[in-house]
Amino acid sequence: MDSVEVNIHKHPMTMTLVKSGQTGYCCGIKFGGTTAGYYCNICNIFIHNICNKAPRDIKHPSHHECHRRTLSLVGTYCFERRRCALCGGKFTDDFEVLNYECGASCFTTLHLHCSTHPPPEVIDVPLHHDHILKLEKVESCFTCAYCGKEGDEYPYKCHECDLAFHVNCTKYPAEVNHSSHSLHPLKLVKGEPPAYTDGTCRLCAKKIVDYEVYYHCSTCNFTLDLHCVLNPPSLYHHDLNTHDHKLTLMPKSISFTCTTCGLPGDRSPYVCLPCDFTSHNDCSGFPWVININRHDHRVSRTSLLGVVNAVCGVCQKKMDWSCGGYSCKRCTTSVFHAKCATREDVWDGIEMKDKPEEDEDTEPFKIIDENTIQHFLHEEHNLRLDKSGIFVEERESCKACAYPIYHHSFYKCIACKFILHESCANLPKRKRHMVMNKPFILQTINNKCANCRACGMLYNGFDYCSGGSGIDVRCASISEPFFHQSHHPDHPLFYTTPAGVCSACNKEADHVLRCVEDDCGYVLDFKCALLPYEVKHRVDDHFLSLCYGEKDSKSGKYWCDICEKETDPKAWFYTCKDCGVTLHTNCVLGDFRGLDAGKRLNIHVKDCETVRNNSMSRPSCHICKSRCIFPIILKLLNKNMPDIYYCSNKCSEAGVWKRLFNLR
Repeated sequence: MDSVEVNIHKHPMTMTLVKSGQTGYCCGIKFGGTTAGYYCNICNIFIHNICNKAPRDIKHPSHHECHRRTLSLVGTYCFERRRCALCGGKFTDDFEVLNYECGASCFTTLHLHCSTHPPPEVIDVPLHHDHILKLEKVESCFTCAYCGKEGDEYPYKCHECDLAFHVNCTKYPAEVNHSSHSLHPLKLVKGEPPAYTDGTCRLCAKKIVDYEVYYHCSTCNFTLDLHCVLNPPSLYHHDLNTHDHKLTLMPKSISFTCTTCGLPGDRSPYVCLPCDFTSHNDCSGFPWVININRHDHRVSRTSLLGVVNAVCGVCQKKMDWSCGGYSCKRCTTSVFHAKCATREDVWDGIEMKDKPEEDEDTEPFKIIDENTIQHFLHEEHNLRLDKSGIFVEERESCKACAYPIYHHSFYKCIACKFILHESCANLPKRKRHMVMNKPFILQTINNKCANCRACGMLYNGFDYCSGGSGIDVRCASISEPFFHQSHHPDHPLFYTTPAGVCSACNKEADHVLRCVEDDCGYVLDFKCALLPYEVKHRVDDHFLSLCYGEKDSKSGKYWCDICEKETDPKAWFYTCKDCGVTLHTNCVLGDFRGLDAGKRLNIHVKDCETVRNNSMSRPSCHICKSRCIFPIILKLLNKNMPDIYYCSNKCSEAGVWKRLFNLR
């Protein structure tokens, strides 16, 4: 679908279907159900269709008349002590939304939603309370007499009883007749759901969070949350893109496999009994052709996968061949659950059905002859392949990943010191990666450095960039399935969400690779998964091997020969099989393992140079005062000061504060 100009955003946007739970950049209110909205590919934001119809300027009775001005629609973050003039609610400090604002000294501000749906000044709600309630436009903290929760906005107050109510708690009737439960009326309930219920909504399966108000029928054990009461699904659904016949809602607890997406369900499906067709009540509106970050080609929606023993390429769970989903026309075995493929962290939100597919040039180099290439990031000279496997201690590190060459095949520039691992030279110009739903483009950072989105380490070689985020080439090279020598060879690892605790370092990470075999629970973060199996260090004449810990170690204490501190034999460490030394992995590699030596960089607001720690006398760290032990360290560039070194990322950050406060 073509991009169109919208009223309240600076970039052209695409009309699309937005799934429930996505927050609108416009008013800050989440989309309910699968509804139409606008998507900006540049900003990666959604806005409601109805919010786009809001005028740029309004006149509102809440505005101070002496200014004789209109309120203008502006995007803004949280204002200090700023509240909506209508509901008294604070402006969010973690999400930028649109509000109406007066530019004069009064700074009157209104929520976009409140400007069109203002709370009434006086309400009469006998089902909730016997007296009239008035909206008090004063800042106050109160306890709602209905739901029992604390409030920090303008309340409705009963002055006769000295009670206060949330604005939202006065909106809902005490009893409703609902289309999905016609046998009995549903009663409004507050507090903890009864013990005999599962604590979830019968239609959408969402938890009744924090004991919010909800509707319940105790006779039938039927519970609906407020969203499903106010926005009920249709009793009948007829969409030729989903099924040829009209579907009927079956609002009951029943186990089934969704014919539309292939995932299991346990409640309230749409059914077509003659066709034995069942579908989740929110399985509609899926795009036809999309790009996802788990596959290099476009994938298309199909109503019949037809692939026996198929496994979803996102969740790694088995798929029913007789159900629908997404498949690749080029790779016949690549199939995906519809809901997995359209997840916010997997799909970029763009429908590609009407857009022609073009084969992009992803080749990183031109072939000159059998052993010579011209790489697009080093076009001034040709590179020649060396497969000798001869290790040279003084050889330059790879300019892409900053790691040493060792025995690997590599490309060497015929005219300068530019050098690349053969594997790094073959990395494509563009690729999709599991940690982000946008494509990455290969580039050089030059005299800068960045923190890798996947592993968190600093790097300054080649960079796979997508918008303002980047990953280093080592993390970008990880693909699924991923095999690691520390784990069973028949148990590959896959990128899964949510985050997890790494089995190697016992630290929690946002991006992890996980074994999906039942009851295995093996997890590796990207940092540990990419630790070199072999590495060379000045502490030993031999190559060091990565050891994955001795789970039943009875051999006593080990000591690191670099930092001279105790090592945990159950944790990963480097060892020399000939000499028996044991070394902490971080002592061997250091915090700056991804930085190429000899580069001038701006790190933590400081001009520094990365230097090899290979002199006879190790320099002293300016912060921790210890002798620098890591192979790459930072040297502060300042002509007016003696040589200042930082041994680690922690010390480098601390150096910023010392300079800011002029500490010695």
